[in-house]
Amino acid sequence: MMEGKCTNFPYLLLMQTSKAVQDRIRIEITKSKLTITEFSVLEVLYNKGKQTIHQIGNSILISSGSMTYVIDKLEQRGLLNRSACPVDRRVIHVLLTDDGSDLMENILPKHTELVEFMLGSLSNREKEILVKLLKKVRDRVES
Repeated sequence: MMEGKCTNFPYLLLMQTSKAVQDRIRIEITKSKLTITEFSVLEVLYNKGKQTIHQIGNSILISSGSMTYVIDKLEQRGLLNRSACPVDRRVIHVLLTDDGSDLMENILPKHTELVEFMLGSLSNREKEILVKLLKKVRDRVES
């Protein structure tokens, strides 16, 4: 009986930690009247520049159906623009507007500070080990 609990504990702790981190980020992002998904889309565009809807979806790991809805909402708010690729009309490019860039320049420093705070109890070595361990789990799951 005890063995079952022990093997389940890393999974349980990973899920609890993930939820706690996401909840904390959601609270902060909501102050800017964005959902985490909307923030994630804007963050990809801010960091990588012009992207296709498919590229954004791959970066933030959500379905293309949801992506279209989120991009519609952000476009309505004037935070991004969509344009058809001149070479292939089926491909839609998405780019931040000046308002979108301004918003991200306002939000990102606070977001970075929060992430640094959440991981602040770890030494650099512990962060490296955590990254290595999480990649090991992810790679096995994705194989």
